[in-house]
Amino acid sequence: MSKGRDNKPHIGIYGRRNVGKSSFINAITGIEVAIVSEIAGTTSDPVKKSIEIFGIGPAILIDTAGIDDTGEIGLKRIAKSIETISQIDAAILVISKNTFGEFEHQLISAFQNYDIDFIIIHNKEDEEALSNSTLIQIKLLTNAPVEVCSVKNSKNIAEVIELLKITIPQTAYQKTSLLGDIICKNAIVMLITPVDSEAPDGRMILPQAMAIRDVLDNNAVNIVLKETEVEAFFQKTNLKPDLVITDSQAFKFVDKIIPREIPLTGFSVVFAHMRGPFEAYLNGVKKLSNLENGDRILILESCTHQVSCEDIGRFKIPNWIQKYSGKALEFDVAAGLSESKKPITAYKLVIQCGGCMITKKQLINRLKPALDAHIPVTNYGLSIAYMNGILDRAIEPFINKKQIVE
Repeated sequence: MSKGRDNKPHIGIYGRRNVGKSSFINAITGIEVAIVSEIAGTTSDPVKKSIEIFGIGPAILIDTAGIDDTGEIGLKRIAKSIETISQIDAAILVISKNTFGEFEHQLISAFQNYDIDFIIIHNKEDEEALSNSTLIQIKLLTNAPVEVCSVKNSKNIAEVIELLKITIPQTAYQKTSLLGDIICKNAIVMLITPVDSEAPDGRMILPQAMAIRDVLDNNAVNIVLKETEVEAFFQKTNLKPDLVITDSQAFKFVDKIIPREIPLTGFSVVFAHMRGPFEAYLNGVKKLSNLENGDRILILESCTHQVSCEDIGRFKIPNWIQKYSGKALEFDVAAGLSESKKPITAYKLVIQCGGCMITKKQLINRLKPALDAHIPVTNYGLSIAYMNGILDRAIEPFINKKQIVE
């Protein structure tokens, strides 16, 4: 089940210093949401702004530092700006005064590498109009749409927004159902949600909350309980769930108490199927059986949070892998959407979290360097299921794709 415009498209604004990137954001939103100054380098780090654009709707704009920044700090700012390209759905490259050269080529190459649709805006038309020679240079490099505007006197702002509307891919708006292709109306779905020290006080963690809502959106029935109450549920009711989804950390325990005829999977496996490169994950998880002493594994967390001794990505999964493999391994963790500290080729395996906090495009692009380098990738839930010997059962609902009906 795909719904309408549920997601906010992520749009990155790029260009040299003082071409009017921040002023452009203020112009298309109609309010002063970005700091504007004649001083070069006013925008230092990428800044995300959740805004409403007339004709487009809710969106997240990413204002970036100038691609021509200088000095040691400037180079770090440029790196951060380039890093955001893997996180966006569409891009706007702002130029002015017919300046189009190496820096713009660098950005366009990055857009193309991540398959990002983009438009080019020649700003400050009130000071210097776009020349034919500059337009020819652009067209020799890319077929991206080009528009002229002047933020200062609001020239062509509406035209730019119309161009942006047709550039943003429809996939940026659409939210895919977690379970819509395997459950139907009136299906009974049991969600097993352990409550430990990592669970937030007074609320469900995001994957659990998203699953609950998705079951409701598919007109199915939720049964939510802790793993310690599952046996009591079966003893006191005559209900037989059509599908059971558990926290991956409880796989081993839950596998023993859920009858084999009832389909069983995990929250992280659900996200692996809906949001990740599922086939690549399934191939990559086998690497857990072929690790050697000294191999380095990269753990990718897509959120940032306070670390505890029960942290699944930083402590539990590394410990389980060490025990399963019997090898002396090295682990690195990259949180949020930050890049790994070492070259991707330093790793023998990359393990991604479920990715509930990011978009599918952001997750795929984050894994792209590893996939391009032919480094095995998988995710938390599939790794845990594999090490507990229940991978086949955990993926069976998605492999067969037989909908659970009334």
